Amino acid sequence: MARSRTSPPPDDILAAIDVGTNAVRLELAHVLPDGALETIHQERDPVRPGEGVFKTGAISKEAANRLISTLRRYNELCQRYGAKVRAVATAAVREAKNREEIVRRARKEAGLHLEVISGREEARLICLGVLHGKAPSARSLCVDVGGGSTEVSFAYGEQPKQLWSIHLGAVRLTDMFSAHGPVAKPKLKLMRNFAREAFEDNLPRRISRAPSSAIGSSGTIGAVVSFARAEGIGHATVGEVSRAVERLADMEMEKRRKRFDPRRADIIVAGAVILESFMKHMRLDSVTAVDRGLREGLLRDLLRKQKADYDDHTLAEEAMEVGRRFGFPEAHSVQVAKIALELFDDLASLHQLPAAARPILEVAALLHDVGHVVNYQRHHKHSQYVIEHADLPGMADREQRLSGLIARFHRRSSPDANHEALLGLPANELRLVRKCATLLRVADALDRGHYQAVRKVSATLKGRSVMVRLRAKGPVDLELWDAAHEVALFREVFGRGLSFEAGR
Repeated sequence: MARSRTSPPPDDILAAIDVGTNAVRLELAHVLPDGALETIHQERDPVRPGEGVFKTGAISKEAANRLISTLRRYNELCQRYGAKVRAVATAAVREAKNREEIVRRARKEAGLHLEVISGREEARLICLGVLHGKAPSARSLCVDVGGGSTEVSFAYGEQPKQLWSIHLGAVRLTDMFSAHGPVAKPKLKLMRNFAREAFEDNLPRRISRAPSSAIGSSGTIGAVVSFARAEGIGHATVGEVSRAVERLADMEMEKRRKRFDPRRADIIVAGAVILESFMKHMRLDSVTAVDRGLREGLLRDLLRKQKADYDDHTLAEEAMEVGRRFGFPEAHSVQVAKIALELFDDLASLHQLPAAARPILEVAALLHDVGHVVNYQRHHKHSQYVIEHADLPGMADREQRLSGLIARFHRRSSPDANHEALLGLPANELRLVRKCATLLRVADALDRGHYQAVRKVSATLKGRSVMVRLRAKGPVDLELWDAAHEVALFREVFGRGLSFEAGR
């Protein structure tokens, strides 16, 4: 059916699907000309994907069927709007031993690519959703108490500087202590001790320059703060939250269900205990609840990544941290990434790849040699494995797979379309891997001696050839010799010749 003149074009509709432990949520938003997001549709279904998962280790068949049915309906709505979708799953699916079956069913039966994100990626997205529009100098501490985990971030402006995910959530704590009804004082003491130890083991007590108040972004925190705070005040103090814990623990279920959403009433005591323990651990004065979080972060991330000038420096910093943990050759890796990105930028009219391919190439370049720690001769394959399985907040699992493939083909076998590692890739992803891997091979060759002899690279199109000019601080005979081995592949992939010119 043709879209009406008044309907926004498909590129202007974004959709975020959040498969949480307690509920599944959908938000569709229209991108306005000024870059603002206007919500056009929201849904929340209390599917409870995490029902029993923290006791049994698996999502039950009944919960899985409810989830897939909901996702099928959400995807039909997204298709009706022509939306660009990102669907993510958090703690319950993340920890379920049948997670791959859930992901496969989502793809096959609901037509959705369900991405199981890490806790730190969840924290990053929540931070982005909560802090959009903050002044760069503003310092913020964000906390989100989910069903299976609690995410914490410290940020300047919109940019997270530190991220944590603690395996402590309202559903998990409720199930562990069978705390669905009124909670007796001995059991409440045990729950408080457990939550306190979880934060002590996984979160620093002091974060340099962090504020003394936090922003709380989950529905659980909103419910607790609303219950605990004084009338007319927008925040709750640590004392008020502690008193709320005591009152909620004594409250009969019937009264709780009148005060809260029935599904939240079951877990509200555990949620309050977690918030109290977090505030005491961080020595906070207060917490303010906001009605923004993961879904808003997903939408903002989708919007940022489709901009032509998108460049996420935090992702490169995360890749560097991964490399350092494995003792990678840092100076060489940074140099190769620098050259690869210079080639990518200068040859944009030739490769015609989307802007989103740039950070994928950058991560591959920074970590192309990270596999050395395992085995030198096969390090390209080990680098692929490390990249695909690393915790890299800011990268979708599909993007990590592409980045791993690019790194895998930085040496030895060329990225031939018939190579077994590339079979089954969609045509657009195959093009991206082949082109980026070819640029990475040239960049790697131009630091063959690992001495960073090349100061700067510039590439220009000249007829049917590409001229790469090198500004060097010393002899680059080895680099030019090695780069010459990539000329044939470059011609095959880009349909152009390749030549080099060195100067000082």
